Amino acid sequence: MSRLPPPESDLYRLMSRFPASGRVEWIGVRPSRGAPVVELDDTLAQAGGGLEGDRYTGGSGKRGVTLIQAEHLPAIAALARVPALTPAVLRRNLVVSGIPVIALKGWRFRVGEVVLEGTAPCDPCSQMEATLGPGGYNAMRGMGGLCARIIEGGVLRVGDPVEWIGA
Repeated sequence: MSRLPPPESDLYRLMSRFPASGRVEWIGVRPSRGAPVVELDDTLAQAGGGLEGDRYTGGSGKRGVTLIQAEHLPAIAALARVPALTPAVLRRNLVVSGIPVIALKGWRFRVGEVVLEGTAPCDPCSQMEATLGPGGYNAMRGMGGLCARIIEGGVLRVGDPVEWIGA
């Protein structure tokens, strides 16, 4: 887990306050490298692994699930000069609205019945240049989302709440 400030500090208190819970808007899995993303209504999250049917299942666990902010999709589209984006083209597993996903880095959080831990920013890959066009990689920088490890498995569903738990 990333280094958090001491619990008695003002910064810790600020970092642990969220104005509201979020919501899962979309779920997708990537069966293999370069394969089209498969959109789902629900999927099984395996503790210490990944999502059923995703290429990262059984991997290191640090990238068991990738999340991206729903509110960032229009911004990425505008910066890439494309009319609109579907979540599948960005190749993340969950699109989440209402809670700043990057602020969950280093913390544990619950998505429905699943407990995740934010491990690292999910930076764009070179594929975004081909997908979004020239400058697509840079259009997505800073808005690529979050990688998370699955601490407690279960079923993830579209519509599930996303709630901060803590350290």
